[in-house]
Amino acid sequence: MSIFKKLPPESERRKYMRLDTVFPVQFRLLSLQAETPLSEWLQGFTNDIGKGGLCLKVNNLPSNLIELIQNKQARLSLEIDIPLRATPINASAKISWIGEIDKASNKYLIGLNYEQINNDDNKGIINYGRVRRSVFPVMAALVIIFGLGLGANTYLNYKLVKGNQALVGELVGILQESTIAKDKIKQISKDKEDAQLKIQSLEVRIKSIDEERQGLAEKVKAEERKAVQKIGELNFMVDQLSKEKTQLQEGLIHSQQKENTVAEQLLRLDEKKIVLEKANLDKMYKWLLIHQNPRTGLVMSFEGDADVSNWAFIYDQSLVSQVYMIFSDFERARKVLDFFTRKIKKSGGLFFNAYYTNDGSPAEYTLHCGPNIWLGIAMAQYTKKTNDNKYLGLAEDIARSIMEIQKEDKDGGIRGGPNVTWYAAEHNLDAYSFFDMLHKLTGKEIYLTARDKVLSWLMLHTYDRPDVPIMRGKGDSTIATDTYAWSIAAIGPQKLEELGMNPDKIMEFAEEACGVEVSFVRPEGQTVKIKGFDFAPQKHLSRGGVVSSEWTAQMTLSFKIMAGYYNKKNMPAKSRVYETKANEYLEQLWNMIISSPSPSGQGEGCLPYATLDSADTGHGWFTPKGKYTGSVSGTSYTLFAYNNFNPLQLE
Repeated sequence: MSIFKKLPPESERRKYMRLDTVFPVQFRLLSLQAETPLSEWLQGFTNDIGKGGLCLKVNNLPSNLIELIQNKQARLSLEIDIPLRATPINASAKISWIGEIDKASNKYLIGLNYEQINNDDNKGIINYGRVRRSVFPVMAALVIIFGLGLGANTYLNYKLVKGNQALVGELVGILQESTIAKDKIKQISKDKEDAQLKIQSLEVRIKSIDEERQGLAEKVKAEERKAVQKIGELNFMVDQLSKEKTQLQEGLIHSQQKENTVAEQLLRLDEKKIVLEKANLDKMYKWLLIHQNPRTGLVMSFEGDADVSNWAFIYDQSLVSQVYMIFSDFERARKVLDFFTRKIKKSGGLFFNAYYTNDGSPAEYTLHCGPNIWLGIAMAQYTKKTNDNKYLGLAEDIARSIMEIQKEDKDGGIRGGPNVTWYAAEHNLDAYSFFDMLHKLTGKEIYLTARDKVLSWLMLHTYDRPDVPIMRGKGDSTIATDTYAWSIAAIGPQKLEELGMNPDKIMEFAEEACGVEVSFVRPEGQTVKIKGFDFAPQKHLSRGGVVSSEWTAQMTLSFKIMAGYYNKKNMPAKSRVYETKANEYLEQLWNMIISSPSPSGQGEGCLPYATLDSADTGHGWFTPKGKYTGSVSGTSYTLFAYNNFNPLQLE
């Protein structure tokens, strides 16, 4: 007879203690006779507990596993996560029954009898459950007290949020006034140039007439009457033109005075803007601080998109840990990096692309090389800045896994991941920097060899098109803005020139192809113009232009790198051109600063990932949902650009 039923029988339910809280449980199915896994690790939660077992609640149970459980053709390996306990409790159990909660969404209750569990661990589970039940009245009173405190705290937070929002609004207002003042100066300069040209033209005419007058004076005797009349006419013309010249000169003086007044106003605005920029940058850093989970050390990647709420992409963890290093907050940087030294789920020596911030379980089971390389880069940066080799071994482990993938390509390139066939210029640029860092830190030749192989692959497969300076990947001529910015940051303008590349053309191409100006509606309803960089050429996408805060900050940093390069070459004029561009694009990013949209953010400053939500980037993925979704990568890279910090070089 089948044991499948809507609910377990009353006799079985009486064996268990009802909990007012639940424990997270990682489980997977094993064969009956051996430790052979029959499934991946899955997530469940305790519903009831007892001395002999527990009742497990599972959402989205895979259909292929239901029949195995129903027919008791498997055992379960369990990792039970008890609050306040440092490590999970390991156990194995037999299936007693399965109950259906909601067939449409594959929600089930599974009754389990322990097959193997440490006696002390089992007592700990039961004791925790009894304590939870006994302290309920006390907890109820505490909840009431906490509610009163929360109300007071909510009022204080409300005042704090309003203050922070006003600070952001004041900076945006200053930026708009500054833009108007700059436009006035440009118009005044144009008027001055026009007046100067007219004065020069009049001076030429006066000189010509004067020369003609002098010539006629010499012929007075021969043609006295005619010459006298002509001289009179010419004298009149000279008087009129002189008056016009005087009026233009007076207008020029007035324009100069007007320009001086506006310039003084702009200077005052710039001084105030610098103070506000610093204040808002401090708010952005605090936003990154308050979103670090105290238990795992991870930082939530996006604030405002429910689909990826509580997700921590490992690329973002690399960026935010390096921001902590910039501010010399090495303790917080260690909290991020320590997570990856623990016994967490990974595959083939590589970490999954994203983990949940609250419990550290994988949020997706995708493996890509680029994010793992960025983790190694963060560990290398930590080693360089602190002379602490705590994470150097793990960085080398990641490098070995990447080099195993590199061995599979005859040209020395690195695929997007162990289970994919495509190649990305982006991942290979990351690898070039990573291997170069490890060679500098360890002196090992294997990393120098791996680095040079990557560079050869880049020259062969992504830097070989005259019409497109940098291709997105092998056999892929799509334009991706970040590959242009990272070519400057990773390889450097000097090395690019040695390879026969033109770094100026790289930057010009990116600006012409991917530079956009769009209207951005701020949360308070104000519409501002923002000039920045799209993910791809706007003309190739029907959505219109979109400014990416992260990719604009990447280009800003590359403009600063180019300015520094030409400054070292004693070419100040060219250096100033790039420095001016960097400052202009960085100032544009200030217009994108928003106050944190979540209650926990307390209105601290951050940048949305892009000026449009749910927008096609042109690279197979979309920007986050939510018009004002705070982004760790956009906020972090803007702090990199402001502090002139290049994460792809050990400096």
